[in-house]
Amino acid sequence: MPRSYSVTDIGRKRKMNQDYVFATDSPIGGLDNLYIVADGMGGHNAGEYASAFSVEELKDLVVELGQAEIEIILHRALQEVNRRLRTVAASDSRYYGMGTTIVIATVRGGILYVANVGDSRLYLKKNRLRQITVDHSLVEEMVLAGTLDQKKARTHPDKNVITRAIGAEDTLEIDFFREKVSEGNIVLMCSDGLTNMVEDSEIEEILGSSRSLEDAGGKLLEKANDNGGSDNISVLLVKI
Repeated sequence: MPRSYSVTDIGRKRKMNQDYVFATDSPIGGLDNLYIVADGMGGHNAGEYASAFSVEELKDLVVELGQAEIEIILHRALQEVNRRLRTVAASDSRYYGMGTTIVIATVRGGILYVANVGDSRLYLKKNRLRQITVDHSLVEEMVLAGTLDQKKARTHPDKNVITRAIGAEDTLEIDFFREKVSEGNIVLMCSDGLTNMVEDSEIEEILGSSRSLEDAGGKLLEKANDNGGSDNISVLLVKI
């Protein structure tokens, strides 16, 4: 059975937390376990509302959908969350234009199932740390097109411009991934408050040298804040 640990910080330069994290190692609906990180966006409280609303609605939908193939459950739940969030935004001017990134994971039978929209990330550490998700961002599109190198992407002025989000469009495009996992593997899910502040090599070193998930989570938060802490920082760690 997977074992998880999550930790969130508003960051040293922020006043509100627009991240929202959920984790359960126990069955929920048709899933054996469920892990979610969302990072909201929008004026004032809209981003905070968008991330919390989306995660809580998704949890309820997973239960309502019952037994089905994992990717079907996630696809249907995310599409409905998108529809509901857009309905709220259209009916209340306080939430106009709000949206949220989301990355979701669940494990069954030695397979890690992942879904993501936006630039919150999932990494898998076996012998080495590897990013599984692909950022849905303007800068990532430039990197993939070969017009921008990865090092310059970290400091590009448009690095926070995302190209997909829950609530952004009527039709939601979702990426799905499957990865084989085994005992001792570690899954890291996080908002960009971590990855904008901490290099992948530093994340890998911290995961490899930490005594426990709790120790690793605390060190990652501390490192992100020491490097500037310019955004909300959320870390969700799962050990197989």
